[in-house]
Amino acid sequence: MLESLRPAPGGWDLVGADAEGCARVLGVDGVAVSVTPGSGLTELLWATPGASRQLEDLQFTLGQGPGPEAASSGAPVLVPDLSAESPDRWPALLPELVAVGIGAVFCLPLRLGKASLGALTLQRARAGPLGKSPLADAWTVTHALTAALVEDGEAWQAFAEAEETSHFYRAAVHQASGMISVQAGVSLAEALMRLRAYAYQQGRPLLEVADDVVARRVRFRHDDGDEPGFVAGGGTEGS
Repeated sequence: MLESLRPAPGGWDLVGADAEGCARVLGVDGVAVSVTPGSGLTELLWATPGASRQLEDLQFTLGQGPGPEAASSGAPVLVPDLSAESPDRWPALLPELVAVGIGAVFCLPLRLGKASLGALTLQRARAGPLGKSPLADAWTVTHALTAALVEDGEAWQAFAEAEETSHFYRAAVHQASGMISVQAGVSLAEALMRLRAYAYQQGRPLLEVADDVVARRVRFRHDDGDEPGFVAGGGTEGS
């Protein structure tokens, strides 16, 4: 499985492992790998279908969770029982994870020296600690993943700079953030924050709302008041 982490020669994929195979080896229900390239937006590289992908999308939409915490701090975030976690830690996320059926989450940072490139997230429906041996194996996977990510410096640089040769799972979010930045006259960071807030307010996935922005079914602009606001509807401004 470790050998399979290496991407195919000549391609632009950063990792090549089968996510479901990785989950089986580590004895969990699902795994995911997200990285934070130079663009500042978290990118999902691969994940097992179902709960793991939903977990990653929820964390990205809400901007909170064990994965972002592990990636930003460079320290592991191990939550063996989500039902026992303080509701103040991730107030918007925890109820969503219960609804998805996730009982335990274990996130390990992909560290390169003092820098953190992202996180490996393991999830399981059953609550309980991961265990010393599976945890040691998971750390081995994170080290191998980090090595695979940076082994081809040209591919990583292209990914970090969002070049056309890179394959972005959240490409629409990148594009929508740029459009909102122009429409509302705000920075890209503020544009992403507004996109997240609107998606959460509407109870919709962030990717779905981003697609609407790119298709100009939803647009953002300054209100007449002091605060920028959301305006839904057709239009072509900000393209």
